[in-house]
Amino acid sequence: MRLLTIGLFCASLLTCILCKFSTLYAMLFGLVLFVAYGLRNGFSARELLAMSRKSLKPLFGVLRVFFFVSMLTAAWRASGTIAVIICYAVRLIRPQVFLLLTFLLNCAVSFLTGTSFGTAATMGVICMTMANSMGVSPALTGGAALSGVFFGDRCSPVSSSAHLVCSVTGTDIYINVVKMLRSCLVPLLLSCAVYLAIGFVWSGEGGVTGVESLFASHFRLHPLALLPVAAILVLSVFRVRVEITMLVSVGLAIPLCLFLQHIDLWTVLQALLLGYRCGDPALAPLIDGGGVISMATMACVVILSSAYAGILSGTGLLSGIQDGLVRLSRRVTPFGCMLLTALLTAAVTCNQTLCITMTDQLCGGMQPDRQEFAIELEDSAALIPVLVPWSIAGTVPLSYMGAPKTSILFACFLYLLPLWGMVYHNKRRCGGRNDHENRIYPARGM
Repeated sequence: MRLLTIGLFCASLLTCILCKFSTLYAMLFGLVLFVAYGLRNGFSARELLAMSRKSLKPLFGVLRVFFFVSMLTAAWRASGTIAVIICYAVRLIRPQVFLLLTFLLNCAVSFLTGTSFGTAATMGVICMTMANSMGVSPALTGGAALSGVFFGDRCSPVSSSAHLVCSVTGTDIYINVVKMLRSCLVPLLLSCAVYLAIGFVWSGEGGVTGVESLFASHFRLHPLALLPVAAILVLSVFRVRVEITMLVSVGLAIPLCLFLQHIDLWTVLQALLLGYRCGDPALAPLIDGGGVISMATMACVVILSSAYAGILSGTGLLSGIQDGLVRLSRRVTPFGCMLLTALLTAAVTCNQTLCITMTDQLCGGMQPDRQEFAIELEDSAALIPVLVPWSIAGTVPLSYMGAPKTSILFACFLYLLPLWGMVYHNKRRCGGRNDHENRIYPARGM
């Protein structure tokens, strides 16, 4: 019954993807399916509601970030901030190194801010807009940017996912950051080499001619338009909360809309809610987008996936898998088993937070050293959800950037890090092997 329930849900997700339907339909079907499973196994409707309510409590912070990020993307467009950055950058950046710089710039911003969503909505949007201007493939650019935004999401000391891993493993964030930076050095360098090589082999049509005049026809290109970006960088250095940082940036962008770009207040408010529309057919593909309403579907997906995740945990739907995982770990190594577990939980729960917590619950007994287990969790459950095409971990940043889902195929760093983890973590296990480490501990209960 458990496998049938999970199989039906995965089949519904696959059907939506193949038929190009919204995954929201699969989420709704999943909620009905898991409620039916709970009722069939003796849980009351009130108990199932309580399970869902409990898992929804941490969701308000995510929805707050959605709200501020969606306004920020519209505000930066309307204020001319993105236009100014692009016009300054195209004078210096060559198409051959564009993918490499996209990766590195998103790495830097995500490490400073600690947020994948916020980085995708700022630096990611800028890079995608520049890619459209320069004739660089949106899928390649989206892959490079996606790799970069999750570099910092994984190992920044201000990352919420890094703090979540510390919380579930009982480890120290700064020790983890040092270890994570050490373990990702090889994948980072390899990713740089791949993006540089792709840039020289295929650099697009290279057309940046006329980009500045195109933006200048609609925006006043003034250095003051960089103030919202400066606010993000400065406040991130001082570790100001990401919501406050974005709110300050939006607050600086609004006067720029009014007095620099001469947009009336009503139009600015409409842009924040519905998204920015420039009205120029030639410029619209490069600059239009953002707005609170653009994230409505994604917010619904997050709410639904969180609602049924509580049911998954409370009904023990996945608990029967634990014994099989312990046996599997002896065949494919504990870290390999963690990767497979993360893939399963990411496919079912559709988000990074639940993937981390459930992988910890299912695989926590396989590694007695909690410090080492924390790094293994970062190299598996923190990244694998991004590679699941229907998971919000990857689809939300891509949606912010306006990048296609095929970008996931070109997120080199997100593939290289787990592959390198197979070598890195297993080598460390073999190097420090002793009787205590050879034991396979029972996984912790759900």
